[in-house]
Amino acid sequence: MSTLTIRLPDNTSERLKLLARSRGLSMNKLVEELSAQALAAWDTENHFRVLAATGDTIQALAILNRLDDEDRNASD
Repeated sequence: MSTLTIRLPDNTSERLKLLARSRGLSMNKLVEELSAQALAAWDTENHFRVLAATGDTIQALAILNRLDDEDRNASD
């Protein structure tokens, strides 16, 4: 396991602390979970891009667009 030091604006840091507290998590566990979510999304995107390159491009890109729309709606 490695240690990572990051610099964040004070406001962002405080909001992340509040989020972690509201979920009953340590900051470390929160960042670990958020990182896992980001990597899963990235892996999924890459998987569909490979499918698009080797298969039905229009269908694969339509799936990616739908996923992007769902991500945008989830963050609203």
